Amino acid sequence: MTIKIDLEQGELSEQADISQPFLPAEEKPESKKSFSERRTSNGGSTATVFLSTFIVVLGSLEFGYCVGFSSPVQSAMIKDLDLTTSQFSTFGSLLTIGAMIGAILSGRTADFLGRKGALRVSSACYVIGWLMIALLKDAWLLDIGRLLTGYGAGLTSYTVPVYIAEITPKNLRGGLTTTNQLSITIGILIAYLLGMLVEWRLLAIIGIIPCILLVSGLFFIPESPRWLAKVGHDKEFEEALQALRGKDCDVSDEAAEIRVLTVTLGFLPINYNLLKK
Repeated sequence: MTIKIDLEQGELSEQADISQPFLPAEEKPESKKSFSERRTSNGGSTATVFLSTFIVVLGSLEFGYCVGFSSPVQSAMIKDLDLTTSQFSTFGSLLTIGAMIGAILSGRTADFLGRKGALRVSSACYVIGWLMIALLKDAWLLDIGRLLTGYGAGLTSYTVPVYIAEITPKNLRGGLTTTNQLSITIGILIAYLLGMLVEWRLLAIIGIIPCILLVSGLFFIPESPRWLAKVGHDKEFEEALQALRGKDCDVSDEAAEIRVLTVTLGFLPINYNLLKK
């Protein structure tokens, strides 16, 4: 910055922007920047976060598909299986009963098996339920299949948004969590559209496809770091968080924050050596 002083006229004129600091701020090494700083400077490492979100919302898509299934197949199922209107109404309503049971047990299931474990259980329920609906003819067996898909939907309704919220950084959390509800509505739409084009048993078989993709995809994404911290798997916790934020990102501050929050909420006994890491 240069300042010119006119001694004769007593005026001070500024020839540079005085808002600039006298000493330039020290640039942080790339490896020491936080995730938010790296994302601001060079786009960050969001690929794993987006991939993980895309995979788990397949469960939400399946949820919506289950909801939309009964509407386009009503007349065909009643005709093929010689069902009464009452029997078909029971079949349709059992989804919500199964979902209530699944929702009640979803928290404990996700805490005991982990977020990925709970999604595997929900996928198994979906697959067994769809196979029963597609292959069996007795009304009561179809009802059990519908109940199982509802149970899977109840698990999914809790686990998917929790997993997304736990893996995403603060600046992406709100936007990515909304993909859960978006995927549910897309699943309903897909069921309606395919229901106009294919036979109802084939429509049930198609419902297995998102489950297969979900279970396969779970092998390629990390477990929720917050759940790993909660159950005391410290090494796996750090590895999962590093995988989500990028190998060159400094995650020490975020890891410490998660550890403190975990202890504060009473999930772990206070371990001061853990907090100092």
